[in-house]
Amino acid sequence: MRASPRPVQIRPRQQQPELEREFLRSPALGYETPEEAGLVRCLAHGFPTPLARWHFHDEYELHLITATSGKAFIGDWIGPFEPGHLVLCGPRLPHNWISLDTGDNRVDERDLVIQFLHEPLQCAGESIPELSDVMQLLSRARYGVEFFGVSKRAREHWDRIKASRGIRRFGHFCELMADLAQCPDYRLLSTVQMQGDGGAEQDQIGLIVDRITTHVEDPISMSDLAAELGMTESRFSRFFRRSTGNSFTDFVNRVRINSACHLLMQTDHYVTDICYQVGFNNVANFNRRFLEIKGMTPTEFRRQADHRFGGQR
Repeated sequence: MRASPRPVQIRPRQQQPELEREFLRSPALGYETPEEAGLVRCLAHGFPTPLARWHFHDEYELHLITATSGKAFIGDWIGPFEPGHLVLCGPRLPHNWISLDTGDNRVDERDLVIQFLHEPLQCAGESIPELSDVMQLLSRARYGVEFFGVSKRAREHWDRIKASRGIRRFGHFCELMADLAQCPDYRLLSTVQMQGDGGAEQDQIGLIVDRITTHVEDPISMSDLAAELGMTESRFSRFFRRSTGNSFTDFVNRVRINSACHLLMQTDHYVTDICYQVGFNNVANFNRRFLEIKGMTPTEFRRQADHRFGGQR
């Protein structure tokens, strides 16, 4: 029988990611002026800096670390970084990089950044078939994408983009995006992602995934879902794995752990309460699954997440 959880605390945690607005983008901080930047904006800055904060914005951001090491915070992902760390963040995905090895010293160049908006590329992608690979890359970027083995070329691309204007700048940007779109060695930093190319069956899986992610606390049975789709459990299991890259049980666990991460970051609810809020009925199982998926306990995740603001809360 499911144990009764303690009354849920409702007091929210106080600090949320900051929305970066255009009027804050001063050239004194390393931003290009509007006259210098068109679709593609370059930015270089050191550390410490007011720009290193838990924030988000409407643009995509390609972020290359050139010096120092520390902890990266991207959405609900926490992990180490070092020189060569290259990540593409989608619009409004919160992020921050905190260097831990600088002491009291200032580093003049730590970050090389490229920012660009979605709408112009989306409009172009609707009529230019050659952009299809790039549009798939941008779809993946909403989860945060870390690339491996291309940081040197990314630096070379950044230098060429920064040094050019007009159509030449856009051409160099397209070369960079082509390299990233064709990079085979990458990982998505989000807990859960969908795969596949669409179609009626993919739409069916999409509806199921929506149910899982919208009502994480509800019990859900693979046999019931298979019956709804007129499939045997074994066929449904193969179909689900092909569509999501996960077994049904693993996918549900990952969605629930992902939801738990957001509650750990955004509320002061007890870990025990969060366990039941996201659909687990056993605290030990919740802790075990969380450790498997995130590589740390829920308590440690919350403690480390507090550093995303730039220091201990």
